[in-house]
Amino acid sequence: MTDTSARTLQVIDTFNAAFQRHDPTLLPPLIALDCVLENTQPAPNGSRHVGRDACLEVWQGIASNAGIRFELESTNAYDDRAIILWRLFWGEGEANSVRGTNIMRVRDGLIVEGLGYVKGT
Repeated sequence: MTDTSARTLQVIDTFNAAFQRHDPTLLPPLIALDCVLENTQPAPNGSRHVGRDACLEVWQGIASNAGIRFELESTNAYDDRAIILWRLFWGEGEANSVRGTNIMRVRDGLIVEGLGYVKGT
């Protein structure tokens, strides 16, 4: 693993921890001023959020939602990019879940881009 990949993975591991622990306070130090987020909702194209405050509003809202939980399937870093595979549950069992992925980009230790996609009908 390259040094850049290792640094990217450190940032993304903390990002993931915010959602796993329902701790939105972990997010502000990770997000760049010029961050861009393409969220998975509303279908079919999601929503685009530009700037640190806009991205934090979305991500902190998700991280603080105690009615959902994320199960990580895998996280891999490739230089400044990371791919997170996850399953989101809003109840018990697979019928109350959806699988998805985030493609992230990190620059200078900060998230500058997050592109979210889900499997759906």
